[in-house]
Amino acid sequence: MQDALKTAIKNNTVSLPEVVQDQAADVLNVLKKIAGGLNIKNNADKRPIKLNKQVFIGEDFKALWDKIKFKTVYRVDFDSAKLVEQCAAEIKKNLIVGKPKFTYTKTTIDITEAGVTGTDQQTKQHSANLQDYALPDVVGYLQEETNLTRRSIVDILIQSDRLDSFKINPQKFIEQATSIIKMQMRLFITDGIKYRKIGDDQFFAQELFETEELMGYLNKNMLEAQKSVYDHVVYDSDVEQQFAASCEKNADIKVYAKLPSWFKIDTPLGTYNPDWAILVNKDDQEKLYFVVETKGTLFASELRPVEQAKIDCGAKHFEALGQDVHFAKADSFDSFSNGFMP
Repeated sequence: MQDALKTAIKNNTVSLPEVVQDQAADVLNVLKKIAGGLNIKNNADKRPIKLNKQVFIGEDFKALWDKIKFKTVYRVDFDSAKLVEQCAAEIKKNLIVGKPKFTYTKTTIDITEAGVTGTDQQTKQHSANLQDYALPDVVGYLQEETNLTRRSIVDILIQSDRLDSFKINPQKFIEQATSIIKMQMRLFITDGIKYRKIGDDQFFAQELFETEELMGYLNKNMLEAQKSVYDHVVYDSDVEQQFAASCEKNADIKVYAKLPSWFKIDTPLGTYNPDWAILVNKDDQEKLYFVVETKGTLFASELRPVEQAKIDCGAKHFEALGQDVHFAKADSFDSFSNGFMP
C-alpha cells in the first residue's frame, strides 16, 4: 500500500470500481486495517524544535528540574515460596489447553479461459492425537523466559498438577504457563520494589536539553508553546496535545516540560519514561512540583500489565527522592487539575 492510497483512505476519497460497490464498506474496512494508523507525515513540514531560552534559564524551570533530576537504584524483596504457590494456583485454575488441531479444506477448482477459480469450499477441523514425539524441555524453556531458578520452575509445575495438559499440547502449555508466571512476577515486583536515591552527584543534567536534536511536523505533532522548555511541544497523542494546550492556558501553570526520551527510570521490566514535569504556583502562595503520566484511561485494568507496572515503579522512584514531588496519573488536564491541583 502506497501513500496515495493511505491519503485517500484518510480523506474518504477512495474510488472503487462499480463491480464492488455493494461491498464497498467491507472493502474499505479491510483497507483501513492494512493501512494501520494512517500516520502520514509530509517531509516538507518537518521542523527542528528549538530551546526556549527564557524558560530554560529561568529560576522556575531550574527549581523544577532540581526536584526531579536525581537518579535511583532499586531492589526487589518478595517471598519466593509465595510466588511459587501463587503461580501454581493460577496455572491450575486458568490454564486452558486442548488437543492440537489441524484444518482440512476441500475446494473444487474450476479452470476456464478466464482463469482458475475455487468453488464449493468445505472446511473441517480435526483433533490431532499425536503420541510418538519427544516432549520439549519445559523447565529449561520456562527458566529462560522468566529467569526463575530451575527449582522454582519445577515446584510450580508439580504444585499446579497440570502436567497432563503439557503432554496433550506442549506448545500451548508452555505459552500459557509463561504468560501466567510473568503476570504474577509483575505483581510481586511492583509490590516488593524499593527505590533509593543514589546520591546528590548522580542526576540528569539540565544541559542535556541543549544537546538533544528534536524534530516535529507542522499541523501534525507539534504545538507552539510559551511556558515549555522548548518553543514547541512534540506530542504523541490527542491526550498529550490537549494536555499541553491546557497547560499553556492555565494561569497556575508556571512552567512545564514534555520529558525527553533520555529521562529514563530503571525498572525490572525495562526503562520507564514519564510524560510531563510541571510547576504549579497558585496565587504565588505555594509552589507544587509534579510529574504527570497522561493516558487515555485512569483504570489500571485497561492498561497493559507491563505498562501499569512501570508506572507504579515510576511513582515509587519519585517517592524515594524525598523532594516533595507529586506523581500523578491523568487522562486529561481536567482530571489532573481536579485531582491534584489545589
